[in-house]
Amino acid sequence: MKIAVVGTGYVGLVSGTCFAETGNHVICVDNNEEKVDKLTNGRLTIYEPGLELLFHRNTKEGRLTFTTNLEEAVRESEIIFLALPTPPGEDGSADLSYVLGVAEELGHIIRDYKVIVDKSTVPVGTAEKVTAAIAKHAKVDFDVVSNPEFLREGVAVDDFMKPDRVVIGTSSERAKKVMHRLYEPFVRQGNPVYFMDERSAEMTKYAANSYLATRITFMNEIANLCEKLGANVDMVRIGMGSDSRIGKRFLFPGVGYGGSCFPKDVQALAKTARENDYDFRLLHSVMDVNDQQKFVLANKIKRHYGENLSGKTVAIWGLAFKPNTDDIREAPAIYIIEELLKAGAKVRAYDPEATENMQKIFGDQVDFVDHRYDALKDADCLAIITEWSIFRTPDFEYMGELMKEKVIFDGRNLYHLEDMKASGFFYNSIGRNEVPNKQVQTQF
Repeated sequence: MKIAVVGTGYVGLVSGTCFAETGNHVICVDNNEEKVDKLTNGRLTIYEPGLELLFHRNTKEGRLTFTTNLEEAVRESEIIFLALPTPPGEDGSADLSYVLGVAEELGHIIRDYKVIVDKSTVPVGTAEKVTAAIAKHAKVDFDVVSNPEFLREGVAVDDFMKPDRVVIGTSSERAKKVMHRLYEPFVRQGNPVYFMDERSAEMTKYAANSYLATRITFMNEIANLCEKLGANVDMVRIGMGSDSRIGKRFLFPGVGYGGSCFPKDVQALAKTARENDYDFRLLHSVMDVNDQQKFVLANKIKRHYGENLSGKTVAIWGLAFKPNTDDIREAPAIYIIEELLKAGAKVRAYDPEATENMQKIFGDQVDFVDHRYDALKDADCLAIITEWSIFRTPDFEYMGELMKEKVIFDGRNLYHLEDMKASGFFYNSIGRNEVPNKQVQTQF
């Protein structure tokens, strides 16, 4: 099949590459000439495990190409995916200007039947708006389909190639046949393709992400309460997760959710509810709690050393909002670093992939290093923010030699309390008892 993907961001690039991998001819379109030049010359613009191999294979074989020419790409394709940004406004609403702007252009361009697919996460009712925008100028038949993505950064290629389910919103039998043919190679093991109306498909994406964000937030609240009660959130999580009605996933406490999806989608769903005279109180609580949770680690450090951190060096492991990505959108690390800098601390940070992106925000305010142990030299403490695998089994003896004090604030509960006690570290994690170190003097 011949496919155009408009937008070469995270969703567009992964989708286009994976569609090409099943033998389709894919043209990815972007108005950013520099980005298109990089992609055309074989340089990926995002970090995503497994993507590079597929990208190079399909560009080499000519199934995956890039252009800034929207008209050319649309004319040569039967399916046009809109994978455009929908950033949140100040009121939490999704900005549809990019989507609707391209939709109007499509109305001028299309000369025969096309299936236009909303791949971006968009509010309920967007398919109707896109249809109206195209219909202003189009003189041929077309269908607009809602096909939300469910890609987890870090495992997005596997998610796309072997989806748990595919959700397609369309009221057109003609479009349904086209989409079924397109996705058939991805569900050969029997995973379902759910066809539904457009509004239900749009709602499904927001509902799924908001529910997952709620689970994370609930566990953060439980973890905070565990600290006050002397309970261990790890044990609570295991006990809860063994209940088949609950399950084990998304029950890990931490320093709050971030990324491009959860914060934006929760805000947008709450805004949609307000616009329709419904007070979605649960989502407001989720947002409030998550905003507070991002500061938990910085607050722990300030409680330990005092509000004024002048003269203290805080080492940070992990900058991306989650492991296996370079994405720092709404990353808790941003808020933690800002709080530490405001308190007068010197910050030295390491991340396997996200350093370059974080440097664009903090510049020389933060000392970014190339190796994890370099961050620890003469540091007063270590703050762990992202649970990269490389941080899970460090050399604690060597760490203790590098640091001024053997102090760790762990925002992801990477280590066992018994191990930290044996290694002589003061260890403060999320929702678990502190491990004291008599050599460390707590200041109040």
